[in-house]
Amino acid sequence: MKLDRETEALLYWASSATATPLWHLSPEAAREEYRRTLAKTEIAPPAIGEVGDLAVPGPAGPMRLRKYLPANPGREAEAAILFMHGGGCVLGDIETHDVFCRTLCHDTRATVFSLDYRLAPEHPFPAAVEDTVAALTWLSREAAGLGLDPERIAIAGDSAGAGLAAVALHETKDRLAAPVRAQALIYPALDLRGRLPSRKDLAHHFPIPHDMIDWFFDHYFGIAWPFADPRAIPSLYKDYTGLPPALIITAGHDPLRDEGAEYAETLAASGVPVEYACREGTIHGFMNMGRVLRGAHGWARQRLAAWLVERLHATPKQGHNPNPSQPTNPNRLSMRAR
Repeated sequence: MKLDRETEALLYWASSATATPLWHLSPEAAREEYRRTLAKTEIAPPAIGEVGDLAVPGPAGPMRLRKYLPANPGREAEAAILFMHGGGCVLGDIETHDVFCRTLCHDTRATVFSLDYRLAPEHPFPAAVEDTVAALTWLSREAAGLGLDPERIAIAGDSAGAGLAAVALHETKDRLAAPVRAQALIYPALDLRGRLPSRKDLAHHFPIPHDMIDWFFDHYFGIAWPFADPRAIPSLYKDYTGLPPALIITAGHDPLRDEGAEYAETLAASGVPVEYACREGTIHGFMNMGRVLRGAHGWARQRLAAWLVERLHATPKQGHNPNPSQPTNPNRLSMRAR
């Protein structure tokens, strides 16, 4: 797999940078450097409607959710997307992924909620999982009172946030007001064991070499990594039936690539409609790098929006397949590479 030209240029810039690697910094310093880096690589946010923060009940007290409304909201805005940011459960927050969420709101015309979940090491595993479960449960149960359709809710996330989204769907199965309509997992972090080929073959690849991944895990999991807990490794869950249709997007030069591909196969084997797409020539984190990785970002932005619009805004009819990109037999994995 050859790197595309934009990614090659970014890696050249990164290799010549003199900044201290994040894994040599304290969590506080790494968070600040992460924010500064994203400010250089993000696209300009598209115009949307009202944006505001609200407090919702969580397992350790009120949690902050940022709500994004599209401009001139119509019926589409009755659909909702709960978004979980990446950052290894140590970095990132509502602000680092504000552009991502504004773009998602603009492109889908759905109401987007972004959760400011608790971060490690101040709040180690499973705090982030518990907050995600609480937020999804709250949104499902309170949707009608918020003017939203509880049957048109999706969950999405990138990197560690995608892993949290996947886990929350297992943990809330049969406990929500209505089944979640869709899950969109962008280069998901799903397996701390590091047993798959991409984790070994791309162990030194920017921006998450093995030193960075271990730094995340040490802060999030502490000294006793939970190798038997499905909340840390979703592939350890026993039952995948009944989970919502999934879009899983990975990057060809990402150590986490094979985790996403394997999870797509696992879901499909349980009858869950899955669309899996890999952007071969680029790296982890490209959705926050739209200013410099225009090709990868634009490709994934379009695919993500189109897939969510199809699932959130279409009204299934009797005898009609609500997932037209999938065959009538759901036990099939749609594989695409670009």
